[in-house]
Amino acid sequence: MLIEELTGQATSHLDEIDTNIFVHQGVVRDFYRLQQAAHRAGFNLQIASGFRSFDRQLIIWNNKYSGKRPILDKNERPLDPSTLSELEKLHAILHWSALPGASRHHWGTDFDIYDPDLLPKDKSLQLTVDEYTNRGYFSSLNTWLTENMHRFGFYRPYLSYLGGVAREPWHISYHPIAHDALQQLKIKYLHDLIISKNIYGKSLISTQLPMIYNQYICNINQIN
Repeated sequence: MLIEELTGQATSHLDEIDTNIFVHQGVVRDFYRLQQAAHRAGFNLQIASGFRSFDRQLIIWNNKYSGKRPILDKNERPLDPSTLSELEKLHAILHWSALPGASRHHWGTDFDIYDPDLLPKDKSLQLTVDEYTNRGYFSSLNTWLTENMHRFGFYRPYLSYLGGVAREPWHISYHPIAHDALQQLKIKYLHDLIISKNIYGKSLISTQLPMIYNQYICNINQIN
């Protein structure tokens, strides 16, 4: 993949498979196969969020860093930013939100999935762990994916918490392409990008980038 594709600044690697839902061209066939298998099992598997551009991730990041959007703790409860040091705030944001330029959503290989038919009509999708586990709305879909998605090349990079990104049962990844993309995403690319953009916390991010790279980008669950 080109550097611009790896970092969410280009869309040349993508196909639109639904209205405003874009995925990597190399993922389309196997995603449709996964979707069709889910349908046969009684699920309406859909993508809530596919490709996300650098600019979109930057808005999310800057809104959290400036306090315009809530920063959550590890239990998904809002934190008071005024009680956090700058480094604590950095870690808290990274727990739930990728650094712009380093989101796996940039690659078009990773998506947030759900079943709209399982979502109660009076509820909106939140993408919380409770929705996908125990007796959550999507727990049956979650179980089916655990048992079947590997047959189509998919896995969960955030299956369990490893001290970096939060557990995200809704996030699935197409391993054949995503694995290579991660190997290609060098820390130098991220450093050059960050210093050239209007990202909040730029100085801190620059000094902490080796930690961010190891703890929040490369520190993922491996495919079984």
